[in-house]
Amino acid sequence: MEELKKLIEALGKAFEQFKAENDSRIKAIEAKGHADPLLIEKVEKINADISNISAMKKQLELLENAVARAQFGGGGAGQTPEAMNRLKAFNHLMRRGAQDIKELEVQAAASTLSDPDGGFTVPEEVDAAIDRVAGTIQAMRRLATVRTISTDTYKKLVNQGGATSGWVAEKESRTETSTPTLAEIAINTKELYAMPYATQTLLDDSRVDIGAWLAEEVSVEFNEEEGKAFISGNGVGEPKGIDAYTKVANASYAWGKVGYIAGGHATLLNNADKLIDLQHALKPVYRNGAQWLMADSTMQVIRKFKDGEGNYLWRPGLLQDAPDTLLGKPVEYDDNVAAIGAGSYSIFYGNFKRAYLIVDRLGTRVLRDPYTAKPYVAFYTTKRVGGGLVHYEALKALKIAAS
Repeated sequence: MEELKKLIEALGKAFEQFKAENDSRIKAIEAKGHADPLLIEKVEKINADISNISAMKKQLELLENAVARAQFGGGGAGQTPEAMNRLKAFNHLMRRGAQDIKELEVQAAASTLSDPDGGFTVPEEVDAAIDRVAGTIQAMRRLATVRTISTDTYKKLVNQGGATSGWVAEKESRTETSTPTLAEIAINTKELYAMPYATQTLLDDSRVDIGAWLAEEVSVEFNEEEGKAFISGNGVGEPKGIDAYTKVANASYAWGKVGYIAGGHATLLNNADKLIDLQHALKPVYRNGAQWLMADSTMQVIRKFKDGEGNYLWRPGLLQDAPDTLLGKPVEYDDNVAAIGAGSYSIFYGNFKRAYLIVDRLGTRVLRDPYTAKPYVAFYTTKRVGGGLVHYEALKALKIAAS
């Protein structure tokens, strides 16, 4: 808590310093047509420091919240005897292999074990830990809706609109009303894998929590691959990312596409009005819960924007669990989103919970391989993950002009 308090104080001081120095830069440009290079360099350094402090604050908040909910409790505290047996069997299997398979079957039952040639299903506790760690460091898992399924495909019917109704008096005739148009959305799961290595010496150390070690190692790899796929994946062998869908000018929006607002020049994104236009391109029904998503480098440009009264549009979250905001709405940063460039879609705004769905197929599998990379033991870990848009109109993008 004390460390978080210090970060919040540092963030507030850095933002006040940034505003003062950036105001000096603006005044110099207005008076002389240019600003001193040293002043520009100072502004950019403070800007970068704010980004770093804000990111550290976010990570610490997520970690503290997870610990408070006992999500990272060790030693099996609070677990049922059955869960403890599953973890014990899994721990034995990962350390020593499946030499004593009969003993393991008795301890863990079929829910934990399967054909050794195809790998073993990890205990639910380890599976949940993998998801939690990944969600702590990945923006899209925090923003989107996440469902766990037991099949390869998740199907959902979405109302595209079209239903009508009307008022009538007690004895008036009722005419037929229009029926809504329903669209079926199918999200297929794709196979994601990671292969961390451990020495046999590490595995022989009885004090090492193998489940926690595996969750941490795998989560980092899964996070990197998922993070890219949920933004730019093409849907072939991987989830379909938000940037992979066909985009059209918002005035011509149609179901199955993402509407965009045309932004500023590729080298001068300084038109705050476009951000306001982007907000209002989203229907009011989706604005409650809407958030911004962009790369950190894009935010460092936008952080300099002011409104007509000289107020900065970006505000730091100066309370615990308070997010950074832009035009009053929370901001998430993901460097998988395209940086500012000609023709790029560098800013997304929407209700991601309504717009994007991530599906995890129940069960992460591990194949223990002590032979391929001696003296290391490889743990080939796979999981089925899918992702895609389910409410297209709940997400909008800002397109940077080509010239």
